[in-house]
Amino acid sequence: MRLLVTGGAGFIGSAVVEAALAKGWDVRVLDSLDPQIHPQPPRLDPRVELTVGDTADPAAVRGALTGIDAVCHQSAKVGLGVSFADAPDYVRNNDFATAVLLAAMEQSGIRKLVLASSMVVYGEGAYLDPVSGQPVRPGPRLVADLEAGMFDPRNPSTAEPLIPAMVTEAARLDPRNVYAASKVSQEHLVSSWARAVGGEAIALRYHNVYGPMMPKNTPYAGVASLFRSAISRGEAPQVFEDGLQRRSFIHVRDIASANIFALEALQDGYGRQFGAYNVGADAPQTIGDVARALSTFSHAPAPVVTGRFRLGDVRHITASSELIKKELRWRPLVGFDEGMREFALAPLRGDEE
Repeated sequence: MRLLVTGGAGFIGSAVVEAALAKGWDVRVLDSLDPQIHPQPPRLDPRVELTVGDTADPAAVRGALTGIDAVCHQSAKVGLGVSFADAPDYVRNNDFATAVLLAAMEQSGIRKLVLASSMVVYGEGAYLDPVSGQPVRPGPRLVADLEAGMFDPRNPSTAEPLIPAMVTEAARLDPRNVYAASKVSQEHLVSSWARAVGGEAIALRYHNVYGPMMPKNTPYAGVASLFRSAISRGEAPQVFEDGLQRRSFIHVRDIASANIFALEALQDGYGRQFGAYNVGADAPQTIGDVARALSTFSHAPAPVVTGRFRLGDVRHITASSELIKKELRWRPLVGFDEGMREFALAPLRGDEE
């Protein structure tokens, strides 16, 4: 297979590239090499063909697509961001750039695409009423509750705190911040492209990805990277709310393997225009669990639970990954303790430069 990986010099993209090379595929990377993300030239495998360019630039994309069989679209602006002022940048780098890519793919006759999507498309995760056991969709958490230390969403009808459950792909999409809205838009664009051109596409809804070479010291990185960055500065990790927020932390190598399984499904004839899959760990962990594990494995100060909160954060979101296991035969292989022990001692992106 001749594969183009957009954002292939980045944290997840480079792991996908490594996994694709291990399959014996020919790999081309399209990456802008933004100096804010790559202060030094990336260390790419010499087998990789690097095209330096912006995914929002039609000319760069058309050139990168020459001779390609399938595209793995990892390029994106990620994270919750700093404020709504980030909105134009999210729309340009995520939605507009995806539209440019899809238009160029149509012109180039390329009909197979894997999209890096995200758990954030769901907003709050799945919840059950504590009395009836029935599913309940909560509204946004109230500022008054958050200020009072009441962090769990309430049943809108009874005001009772809800019980978190595992979210499936059948859940309604409910983006609650700019980044989430941009990822929903990406999925809709890709689905529309597949219908319009007769293509096949798979969206992988990543849950909390972590692992070696995560970006360092940036508000756009994941919480695991923020904890590691604090530890590398000799500081205790600062845990928001009460630390009991549930997430599905998934190692970057498992994310890379999910992309390979998806690409192989497309190569073998997926038979569907568009499919979306959760990609998460087998068991949920809390954010506090992650902070404690990283502090323990790196012999750092114990985490500090601050009680602080950010509007736009969701309380609990944990994935059921049963669908991708059933349909694509993928499953995660890196356990939580194994992955966190490695991550606690591995460099972040920026440490090696």
